[in-house]
Amino acid sequence: MANTQSMPLISILVALFLVSSSLASTDVPFIVANKKATLNRLKSGAERVSVSIDIYNQGTSTAYDVSLVDDHWPQDIFDIISGNTSQSWERLDAGGILSHSFELEGKVKGLFYGSPAVITFRIPTKSALQEAYSTPILPLDVLAERPPEKKFEWVSFLLIFLEI
Repeated sequence: MANTQSMPLISILVALFLVSSSLASTDVPFIVANKKATLNRLKSGAERVSVSIDIYNQGTSTAYDVSLVDDHWPQDIFDIISGNTSQSWERLDAGGILSHSFELEGKVKGLFYGSPAVITFRIPTKSALQEAYSTPILPLDVLAERPPEKKFEWVSFLLIFLEI
């Protein structure tokens, strides 16, 4: 009787062992990328867009031949001021992070909807390149008319509020 009751337990343990060994053999990188863009108004009336992309490897193995391409910035709307919209690295270790940034200048007034950046990488056990996408950015209102900030009014309001 004891043997028949322990059979389901042994079956479950064997199944768990097989599942855990199959998971151990799927030792792969898992790429997560965060893209941010901020507008910076210059005194001359021009506006610059600072773009930064952080690439994280949340997987359990190294990603090789990592490439970032963020070329969805139309040349009739933006000029590249510094940096490049693409970058490559030899590797991204498990738990590692890579960062890339560049700066653009807006030439045309209007709302711009950006696309995610594309990250490609290689896994040694597969011949095909793998692909990942960054987070999208919020729409950018390039060269929009904005009311001037009243920084001193905010400071005085906060001081009055803190005295209460």
